[in-house]
Amino acid sequence: MSNKELGFVFKKELCIQCHACESACKNWHHTGPGVKWRRIAHRWQGNYPFVSGYTLSLACMHCLNPECTRVCPAGAIKKHPDTGAVLVEPSKCIGCGRCLKACPVKAPQFGADGRMQKCDLCYGDPAVFDTSEPPCIRACPTQALSLQWRTPQEKADDERQMTDLAKD
Repeated sequence: MSNKELGFVFKKELCIQCHACESACKNWHHTGPGVKWRRIAHRWQGNYPFVSGYTLSLACMHCLNPECTRVCPAGAIKKHPDTGAVLVEPSKCIGCGRCLKACPVKAPQFGADGRMQKCDLCYGDPAVFDTSEPPCIRACPTQALSLQWRTPQEKADDERQMTDLAKD
């Protein structure tokens, strides 16, 4: 296993709530109705009259130690040893939903077939994956979203930050 893994880096101060990343992902992967591998979420903080808000672009974080892989009874979720991508083998998924309950950003999605699906870093598409610029990143007009090689500490810090920001 390498000492670095791929991970999304999101800069909330650059996000303009355009939903381009969400739309690009949905269009690229042709996900079904209600299924969003990447989604825009709005969060509010503070108490009236001192309220402020921010926007997040949420998808699977491809965690350093993904809880979803641990709780999956069917072994349908695996972490790629070279890239750190957390990948799903849909044919093994039994649709139990344990991965969704375990995920801090609720990344797992369930399509009409009842099987889990989620962001795969466009791993299955070499034309996209090799550039390290999946459609969600290319579509972002402000460069709020990027895919970078991260050390374990950087990845843990990124996960902690996104988990804290994503709490409802």
